Amino acid sequence: MYLRKINRLDIKAVCSNGMEAAEVLINEPIDIVFSDIDMPELSGMGLLKSIKNAPIFIFITSFTEYAAESFNLDALDFIVKPATFERLLKASTKAIEYLDLKKMASLNSNPVPLADNNDHFFIKETKGFTRLNYDDVIYIESMGDFSKIYTADDKHITLVNLKNLERQLPLFFVRVHKQYIINLNQISTITNNEIILNHNNTVPVSLANRQELVEKIANKTISRHKP
Repeated sequence: MYLRKINRLDIKAVCSNGMEAAEVLINEPIDIVFSDIDMPELSGMGLLKSIKNAPIFIFITSFTEYAAESFNLDALDFIVKPATFERLLKASTKAIEYLDLKKMASLNSNPVPLADNNDHFFIKETKGFTRLNYDDVIYIESMGDFSKIYTADDKHITLVNLKNLERQLPLFFVRVHKQYIINLNQISTITNNEIILNHNNTVPVSLANRQELVEKIANKTISRHKP
C-alpha cells in the first residue's frame, strides 16, 4: 500500500514466500526487491544469496540481529518493523538514486578518485569536480559502487565506493559500520548502537567498530590532556 504511493516505483510482483520471489527474479527484469527475512521455504537472506547479479535488496524485518549479515551481503537498506511510510520512502529514494547513478556512471567509465591536500580534496560528481574541506565532512554513506558525502549544508554523491574513499581519507575519518565512515571531530554522542553527530545527524555503529572507535577517542582525549 505504501510503496504504491511512490511515483517512480512500478510494482511488478507481490510474493508470499522466497521461492515465488526467486521465480519472478529469474523471469523478470527487476531493479529493487523489498523482502522480509523470516519467510517459508526460502528466507530473504537465502533468496539474495541464490540470485546471480542480484538487484537492489531492501530488507524489512522484526529481527534486528540480521542487520550485520544483510549489509555483508550488500543489501542497500535494512528496515525494522513496523515499516512506516516515511522509512520506506527514504529507502526507496536511496535505491532510485543509486539506479540513476549507475546509469550516469555508465557514461563515465573512468571516475577520478579523491585528490587530497592539506585541508581539502576534490571529488568527481556527475556534474563535474567539487572541492570539499575535510573539516566540513560530517559522515560518508555507502551506496554500493558510489558514496554519499554529507556536510552541514549539502550532500554530494561521488563515483567512488566507500572502500576506496577509506584508503585515501585522513586518520580522523573512521569506519563505524559497513556502510558508514564518520569524521571523529563531528561526534557529539556515542550510544550502544548509534553515533549522534553534529547538525542532528545519526548513523549506526556496529559492535566491533564501536569498541575500536571508543579506544581511538580515549587515546585522543588522553593525548590532548597530557601534561
